Amino acid sequence: MSLTITSDPASDELLSENPLALLIGMLLDQQVAMETAFAGPEKIRQRTGSVDAAEIAGYDPDAFVEVFRETPAVHRFPGSMAGRVQKLCQEIVAEWGGDAAAIWTDGEPSGAEVLKRLKKLPGFGDQKAKIFLALLGKQVGFTGDGWQEASSPYGDDGSFRSVADITGPESLAQVRETKKAMKAAAKK
Repeated sequence: MSLTITSDPASDELLSENPLALLIGMLLDQQVAMETAFAGPEKIRQRTGSVDAAEIAGYDPDAFVEVFRETPAVHRFPGSMAGRVQKLCQEIVAEWGGDAAAIWTDGEPSGAEVLKRLKKLPGFGDQKAKIFLALLGKQVGFTGDGWQEASSPYGDDGSFRSVADITGPESLAQVRETKKAMKAAAKK
């Protein structure tokens, strides 16, 4: 897989090669631009030397907040989001042996099972879990039975609803337009 989410080659390469980085990017995708959220794991890697669940889980919490605060910040809410990333990594270490990809590969799970696993992760509610499942199915090669149904409406073919549909600048613009239209419709 070769993802093109951030427009930054180093960030996109890390997201493409490191399942934990992709999961952290999804976790960070709130109250910041998608590109900023998904560029966060590369900033963490540059500042700590790696994106590894055990290392992040065991990182000194105060020092990890400073990693998030360093300019440019990893997220606009460095304290709370650094804590969320550490909790996510602690869960991945405790439940998945430090292997984020095991969430969608262990035991050849169905789409519904992966959705259930994702929703158990700290910071992953129903919508975020569905979007991430759609991303796995549309761009990462996850083929578990029923993934499109489990991730609906984000897994729908031809939709431009989320990061799952971003494959470059044009699709990013389409996703932004869809989100803008949905917000306008919700205000009516």
